[in-house]
Amino acid sequence: MAAPPAVTEGPSHATRSVRPFLKWAGGKRQLLPTLREFYPPSFRAYCEPFLGSGAVFFDLVNQGLLDGRRATLTDNNADLVGCYSRLRDQAEAVIARLRRLAAAHTRDPKGHYYRTRDQKFNPARQEILNGGGSKTVEYSPDLAAMLIYLNRTGFNGLFRLNAKGIFNVPLGRYVNPRICDADNLREVARVLSRPSVSVRRATYLEALESANPGDFIYLDPPYAPLSSTARFTSYTPQGFSSNDQVQLQQTVVRLADQGCWVLLSNSTAPDVAALYDGNAAAERAGLVAHKVPARRAINSVARRRGAVMEYVITNIPRRPPPAAPSCQ
Repeated sequence: MAAPPAVTEGPSHATRSVRPFLKWAGGKRQLLPTLREFYPPSFRAYCEPFLGSGAVFFDLVNQGLLDGRRATLTDNNADLVGCYSRLRDQAEAVIARLRRLAAAHTRDPKGHYYRTRDQKFNPARQEILNGGGSKTVEYSPDLAAMLIYLNRTGFNGLFRLNAKGIFNVPLGRYVNPRICDADNLREVARVLSRPSVSVRRATYLEALESANPGDFIYLDPPYAPLSSTARFTSYTPQGFSSNDQVQLQQTVVRLADQGCWVLLSNSTAPDVAALYDGNAAAERAGLVAHKVPARRAINSVARRRGAVMEYVITNIPRRPPPAAPSCQ
């Protein structure tokens, strides 16, 4: 692999701390101390094609590592991108509606959750998402607020769709969930409104078509299941199959070969190990598969949650983590 070109590091001063405003299954907030060890010391643009909660993006913002750099944030989840875009463009309207949802939740948590999910959110989102496959997702402030509300109060922060594309996550067991953090939502909107930040709906392949040598790309795809019973219904109706994992590996190898800095998270499932750990093509591209401890919290049986090993796969040399504020 040709070494990515040296690029002068951007300003390191931190902005006001900003945190992910959504929970997300497999979100990387708890793994940030490890991931920071693999942030490249210099890079050109940043791309995150599986956006989710955006924990790595917000962490890079907090460290000042995206100052003066272009950041492209994409996801194929139309609801996710619609919510990000509406919060960016109409933060106060989203906050006002979210406050009303939070107040109603306090009065009747269970009834309000299921009325919102089944009688308002799902019917409204179907009207938008059945629009002929357009990549433009015009979420309203009401829909964005409902998604944030359901995300903050639903089971384990899951975003799960059934085969018909219906959001079906049950109510979570929270005593006093923080539904509307207005200050952080405003800060998120301010960061997303930077001219250098782009948020759009795209497949990861579409997002990476414009990748250039020296770019830093973080990929956090839906994890390969550790067992046949570990699957849960997908973030999108299409899901992410074993063939998709193979195609992703080929893409990661290509990006590394062309001189991009690549950082990939995934499970230690046998399929993933075969693609990256001792795989000849991955090794030739300079990719190293590091096993790191992480904590899983998706399982509905509490005793089955806890520490597991995950892969961090990268062509970036490991270095001590920088002293920087966390977005945890």
